[in-house]
Amino acid sequence: MKSLGMNMEEFPDVVRVILQAADREIVIEEPAVTAIDVKGQKVFQVTGGRVSERTVTGATPEVREVPEEDVQLVAQQAGVSLDKARAALRESQGDLAKAILLLSTRS
Repeated sequence: MKSLGMNMEEFPDVVRVILQAADREIVIEEPAVTAIDVKGQKVFQVTGGRVSERTVTGATPEVREVPEEDVQLVAQQAGVSLDKARAALRESQGDLAKAILLLSTRS
C-alpha cells in the first residue's frame, strides 16, 4: 500500500463513534476504526460494534468556526459590520442566504 501512496492507521482505543445529523444521531459502540490516507485524503472506515439510533429534539447544529470569507460576503451584502455578520452566521448555523436575510429584515 505504501508504494501506492497509501497509509493505514488503526484506532484500537475508540470506544464509540457518533454520527450527528440535525435531528438524529447514530451511535456505534465498540467499533473497529481504521483511517486510510490516500495522498493526503483521509478515509475513515468504521466496522462492527452495536448500532443504535436516537432522535435529537430541540437541538440545533452548532457552528464552531465561521469562515472569514463568508463573514465578509454577508457583511458586504447586508451592509453591516463584520461582527454583526459573524453573529448572524452563527445564528443561521452558517447558512449565508439566511444570515443575509436576517440582517436585511432587522434593518
